[in-house]
Amino acid sequence: MSGRIVVIGDALIDEIRDDAGVREFVGGAGLNVAVGLSRLGVPASLIAMVGDDAAGEQIRAYLAEYDVELLASPAAHGSSRAVSTRSAEGEPQYVFNDAAQNRRVAYGAAERAAIAAAPMVVVSCFPFDDREQTDALVDAVASAGTPLAIDPNPRSGMLHDRDEFVRGFERAAAGALLVKVGEDDAQLLYGTSLDDLRDRLTGLGVDAVLATYGAGGAAIVAGGVTVSRGISNLPGRIVDTMGGGDAVLATTAALVRERLPEVAADWDAVLSRAMDVAAATCRSEGALLRTPE
Repeated sequence: MSGRIVVIGDALIDEIRDDAGVREFVGGAGLNVAVGLSRLGVPASLIAMVGDDAAGEQIRAYLAEYDVELLASPAAHGSSRAVSTRSAEGEPQYVFNDAAQNRRVAYGAAERAAIAAAPMVVVSCFPFDDREQTDALVDAVASAGTPLAIDPNPRSGMLHDRDEFVRGFERAAAGALLVKVGEDDAQLLYGTSLDDLRDRLTGLGVDAVLATYGAGGAAIVAGGVTVSRGISNLPGRIVDTMGGGDAVLATTAALVRERLPEVAADWDAVLSRAMDVAAATCRSEGALLRTPE
């Protein structure tokens, strides 16, 4: 086995606009998780659509800097871009370009080999409302028999068909090792509470459900065990929440990639570390994973 966790998702340029001006960062939920894993000492590969353009060069250079292997899918519309405006509280609001709204991932021989060799596949911000792409994802992962972790991470600016997205997400999530969901996901996709969505996912056979409640902290439900943690209190102010959820997912995946904990104390250690890393990440601008150390 290569030991590289394979992340499947988006890679893009985040263009941030606020009172301080305009800045650009390399980002995307999938890319953030892959880079986060690498920064935590876990080798990672990223399967994502990246264009042969200036933005694509930025993305490739950034991934190389953090030793993330890129398996790039063709980009007919160029590289993805998200323009975000920030509220006073730091919450981003996104507008996506045509490339982001029409993103596609291809599974050739190299991608399938990487998935087969991986200890885990992590999917974040995937177009589950595209049935053809969902079928291809499920086939690639099922054929390899690789454990799967999913963060649906739907964005209203890229969501074309909510009902189809839910069907695709639940098809992929059924029997998954780990699924991360947040309050925004529950409202946008189901119009229900996060607690109700937790129960629904458990009923689908998800081994561990990681639920994030924003300022309310997070909880993990697994094997009849429920563990909760509040927001970690670290020095300094919260600057940018953009990478918090991705940091939680990357940290959790890094800690459970070999096996899921079986007792509450071990799950508590996982969740505590994930919340500490998320808190550190939110104390710097951009989505790059940071640790309290």
